[in-house]
Amino acid sequence: MQKLRPDMDIGHNIQFLRHLAGLTQDETVAKLHLMNLNISKSTYAKLETNRMNIKVSELVALSIIFNSNFDDFFRGLRDEFSSHFD
Repeated sequence: MQKLRPDMDIGHNIQFLRHLAGLTQDETVAKLHLMNLNISKSTYAKLETNRMNIKVSELVALSIIFNSNFDDFFRGLRDEFSSHFD
């Protein structure tokens, strides 16, 4: 399964989008299970804290659950990346 390396703070954006959707981690994990993605709460917490790589399928599912665009997951990361070269 293809994964995205969390070498930048995508986890913060995942957490922000979850809060914006009004969901707890437990509720988010339950919705992922309904989409046949077997992920534990501890694994999900690691995604939000950048301690685990996120699978592309998980990112797609989260975009559906949070009713968000893919751009929302990467918001601010371009500026963060660019600041390393100024």
